[in-house]
Amino acid sequence: MSASLPGNRELPASRYNLNTYWGRVKQSAELADPRTLLVSASGLENAKQLISAYKHGKITSMTPELWQAKKVVDSTLHPDTGQPVFLPFRMSCFVISNLVVTAGMLTPGLQTTGTLLWQITNQSLNVAINNANANKSTPLSTSTMVKSYFLAVSASCSVALGLNALVPRLNRLSPNARTLLTRLVPFAAVASAGALNVFLMRGEEIRQGIDVFPVLSKEEKSQKEKDGGEVQSLGKSKMAATLAVGETALSRVLNATPIMVLPPLILVKLQQTEWLRRRPRMTLPINLGLILTTSIFALPLALAAFPQRQAVDARTLEKDFWNRGGKDEKVEFNRGI
Repeated sequence: MSASLPGNRELPASRYNLNTYWGRVKQSAELADPRTLLVSASGLENAKQLISAYKHGKITSMTPELWQAKKVVDSTLHPDTGQPVFLPFRMSCFVISNLVVTAGMLTPGLQTTGTLLWQITNQSLNVAINNANANKSTPLSTSTMVKSYFLAVSASCSVALGLNALVPRLNRLSPNARTLLTRLVPFAAVASAGALNVFLMRGEEIRQGIDVFPVLSKEEKSQKEKDGGEVQSLGKSKMAATLAVGETALSRVLNATPIMVLPPLILVKLQQTEWLRRRPRMTLPINLGLILTTSIFALPLALAAFPQRQAVDARTLEKDFWNRGGKDEKVEFNRGI
C-alpha cells in the first residue's frame, strides 16, 4: 500500500468515494486487477518513486500517472510492512490462483480421493493468502500457522466427505434435487472451512490485539505533514481485531457463494441440453469459463463489503481507548484482506 512508503504528505485514499459500497467496489476492482501482475520490478520502483515524490511535496496534485502508480503499489505492497506480497497470493492474482482449484473442486463425479486432494489444495492456498494479507502488527508463529492449517484442512475434508455420504441417502428427494445438492457440497465445505481458516490463521490478532490509530482531521493531517511526524498507535485492541477478522471471514464466505454456487447450477442445466450431451469434451472449458466469469465479478463485490481501513467509534472498543479518539472520537485500523 502507498501508506507504507516514506513521506509526510498522505495520498488521497482513493479516486472513489470509499464511504459508499459502489465506491469500494470500484476501488476493490483496481486492487484485484490482474494486469498489475505484469508490472516489472523497475515499473514498481518507478511507481514508488512517483508516490514518494508526491508525499514529499515534489508533485503538487494527483495526475492520471500518479493514480496508476498508486494502483500498482496498492495491489503489490503490504500496507503494514511495505514489502511486496508474494505474487500468487496477491488479491490481483486471486482469480487466477483459485481458478484451477475451484474447477477441481467443482468437477462432477469426484470420488473420495479427488475430494480430499482438492480440499487440501484449496485450504493450503487459503492459508497462504490469509497469512500473506493479514494485519502484520501481530505476527503469527510458525507452530500456530501449522496447527491452524491442519484444523482447517480437517474441517473442510470432514464437511465435504460427510455431506457426500449424506446426500445419496436422502431418498425423499428427487434424483435431480440430489444431483443439485451433490454439486453444492464443495460450497458448504469451502464456506465453512474458509471462514474457520481466517479465524485460525489470524487468531493471534484476536488474542493480542492489533494497532489502533486516531482518525485525524484535515488540520491535524496538514500539521503532521509540516512537522514530519508519523501517527502513533494508541495501543493494541482485541475488540478491533475481532471485528477485523470477523469481517474478513464473512467477506470470504460472500466471495465463495457465487463462485461455488452459480457455475455448478448452470452446468447442471447445460448438461441437460442436447448440444452439450453431444459434446461432452466441452464440459471442462465451459466449467472453467463459468468459474472465471463469476470470479471476476464476485471478488470486488465481496472485498467491498467492508472498508479495508476501518474507522469506528472509540467507545465501541476497550475502555483504554475511550476519549482518546481523533476526529469525532473515531479510531481506525487496518482490517486486512
